[in-house]
Amino acid sequence: MCDVDRPETVSRRFPQAPASAAAARRLVRDVLQDIPAEPADTAQLLAGELVTNAVLHARTEAEVSVRVHDGRIHVQVSDDRPDRGPVPQYGPPHAGTGHGLALVEHMASRYGVEAGDRRKTVWFELWTDRRPPPSSGWETAVPRGSSASTVTLVDVPSALCSASRQHRHTVLRELTLAVSTGGEPGVRPEDLATANDIEHVLSAGMADASAEPLSEAPLRSLRLPMPADAAAAVRVLRQVLDVAEEAARKERLLTLPALPRGRAFQNWMFDQILGQLAGDHPTAWTVVAHEPDVRTSELMPWDVSHVRAGRFPTIAADEGNRIIAVNKPAADLLGWQPDDLVGRRLTTLIPEHLRRRHSAAFTSLLLTGRARIVGRSVPLPALHRDGHVVPVRLYIETQEMADGRTVFVARLAPRATTFLMPGSADRAAPLSEDTSTPAPELPRSTSSAQAGMNALERLALLADTGAALNNSLDLREGLRSVGRLLTQRLADWYVVDLFTEDAQVDRVCVVHRAAPGLHPAAYEGRFPAVSETSRGPLARALRGAGPLLLTDAPPAGQTGSALDADYLELFRGLGAGSSVVAPLSARGEIFGALTVTRTAERRPFTQQDVSLVGDLVRSLALGVDNARLYQQSRNIAERLQRSLLPVLPEVENLQLAARYAASSATAQVGGDWYDSFVLPSGDTAVVIGDVTGHNLDAAIAMSQLRSMLRGIAVDRQEPPETVLRRLDLANHSLYREATATCLYGIVKGPAQGPWELTHSSAGHLPPLLTTWEGDTRYLEEGSGLLLGLDPAMPRRTANTALPARSTTLLYTDGLIERRDEPLDRGLDRLSLHAAALAREPLETFCDELLIGLGADSADDIAVLAVRPAPPPAAASD
Repeated sequence: MCDVDRPETVSRRFPQAPASAAAARRLVRDVLQDIPAEPADTAQLLAGELVTNAVLHARTEAEVSVRVHDGRIHVQVSDDRPDRGPVPQYGPPHAGTGHGLALVEHMASRYGVEAGDRRKTVWFELWTDRRPPPSSGWETAVPRGSSASTVTLVDVPSALCSASRQHRHTVLRELTLAVSTGGEPGVRPEDLATANDIEHVLSAGMADASAEPLSEAPLRSLRLPMPADAAAAVRVLRQVLDVAEEAARKERLLTLPALPRGRAFQNWMFDQILGQLAGDHPTAWTVVAHEPDVRTSELMPWDVSHVRAGRFPTIAADEGNRIIAVNKPAADLLGWQPDDLVGRRLTTLIPEHLRRRHSAAFTSLLLTGRARIVGRSVPLPALHRDGHVVPVRLYIETQEMADGRTVFVARLAPRATTFLMPGSADRAAPLSEDTSTPAPELPRSTSSAQAGMNALERLALLADTGAALNNSLDLREGLRSVGRLLTQRLADWYVVDLFTEDAQVDRVCVVHRAAPGLHPAAYEGRFPAVSETSRGPLARALRGAGPLLLTDAPPAGQTGSALDADYLELFRGLGAGSSVVAPLSARGEIFGALTVTRTAERRPFTQQDVSLVGDLVRSLALGVDNARLYQQSRNIAERLQRSLLPVLPEVENLQLAARYAASSATAQVGGDWYDSFVLPSGDTAVVIGDVTGHNLDAAIAMSQLRSMLRGIAVDRQEPPETVLRRLDLANHSLYREATATCLYGIVKGPAQGPWELTHSSAGHLPPLLTTWEGDTRYLEEGSGLLLGLDPAMPRRTANTALPARSTTLLYTDGLIERRDEPLDRGLDRLSLHAAALAREPLETFCDELLIGLGADSADDIAVLAVRPAPPPAAASD
């Protein structure tokens, strides 16, 4: 790191004031003035973050100590609150706070916390001369407080809980800073201190609970340890947060207030804590009555592809009023190319005379959470790129994301081809109009099915149905999501039948609105094909007839085949009073049928419902067809990828084993690959790489890279750095914008040994060498730039001796990387697993690594293991 050594420690105490963070950075800068810029700047940044935490959370004087010894920087920040252990927030990247400890984890070589009876010290070190020992983490031996009670939060959406915690952290920090400068009256310092203390207890408890293994359900229960006398402090926290939210609404804090769903969750959480501390039983989040726009289900991640793939003109904007996604129908309607609109203000598409009103209404929505036009069909003029006005009808809905953001999705239709039903009245205000009597929110219950849907409700159902199917990469889960939606708003039962490849009928999905004692899955399964004797309504729909309105169960005389008899039995089992059966078709092909049913106690379906179901099946059929095409494309890509994985060569006294595992979390195909072959010299080449992307293009690029590298390596037989440079040049001629990682190595040595690995890496993870005795080290020499960045950049080669029976592991990032976790932690985990498997057979070694580390990976995994195995006589020597 440096030639400067200051074994003496330089320390200074700083007051509990915001200015102390800057003063601490200046101290670190002065002490490290002779240190190279990069580690010195890193030390200043991390010291400032730790002092900021001490100022905001410990609220005592902070002592900063700096020392340079053996070329390594050691910085520690001490305060007088040992009971306030550090609690990482792990907020999303766009969050304005909560990244301090995460920065330390990511940038420091080592870090940890030590606590005594009177003081707590948080420290970090910066090393570059060798791999440091593992960090001790943020856990302290000091209890966070007396926890005589436990509060149970039932059916908590994990993402919403995390977003709510991040928001509380943000507004409390902003309020604390405002109060410290005298900028926010109405909060007593002692109340703010109490609020911060009890929020720390809550955050620590939630962090501990969230660290427990997750179940497969999107909702979970959290058990929070709480002091028995915490009720008064929780009430103070609630009051302080109310003040902070009001200040945020008045734009007096540098943060936005919570939107309705976040406020509802926070109020429920405080009610649960206070109630249970008083002896009440828990009440689940999912069973508490909420406002119409507050959903109890888990939030979804934002996926821009859902907008781009839509066939209806759609535009999405973020909380900053900037366009983040546009599909081609919307861009064509307004005279733009989709990419030219992304990043522009939404006001680009609003006539000038409406922009001020739009900005005022948009700001009001963010500050108050009150929507004036969301969920309503709004006639307004949109601005074409050439300046003329396009009359459109606009429907806006909000999508609250798992990371706390809100996305506004707008669907447009030219007013000449309105998507409202004929005869409907235009009751909504223009986009920017501030109406005093807004239109009612769309119903979220089945009451509308009893009385018939109006045009707006039909429109909302169509839009939500498309979104429900598109939000899932898995077709069956997408169909179930649609089923849950339709059985809430339209019917009691929902059934989807699809043709199989051999023309049989597969009942893939049966959903009931509320089925106590019923088992809808019992009606699913394979059924006979449509035969010439099939005359029932399902058979007719599967031949293309419909939508068909059934006011009663099919007569027994229409059971001309086993399929007809089964469908009649289904109607009886469902207690059907009336039904609509419609074919699912796209691109001239019929591939299934939809059945929606109401029981005899409900209002029967009418011809108006038949028209609605016809619109639904057209949208549903397109979604199903897209999903089937996507699955076919994925299967082709996966077959291509697997077909390109090589057969490993047989080399005397050199064992080779490899594994490839597709992602367990996505339905996409990646560019992970490995290879091994014998060079004309007799040496063995080993290769591993990862092409950027998760699609068919990545698989194709991977195959071309593999073929080019083999050709270059066999023809030239040059050092690894030269082979990679030639591969980079060749790749650049094919894919100028594409990048990939690749590691090319050559294992040399006679059958009796000694052996040597000569390798060069183009941005790939370092190989792991594990000796027979269980010692491990990463081979970090020979690293260089990724392929595709600068083909002219010189590369390096490293030479490493391979002990007999040692294992050299090449691997891709899916084996070690985890979301919201430093890379070093994954590397440490791999080292521990490899050391424990050092003496296992090589095939077992690879399988156990995938079982232990790859079960929940969100990425594809490829591994290639090499083990020199001397003949028995040499081994005994």
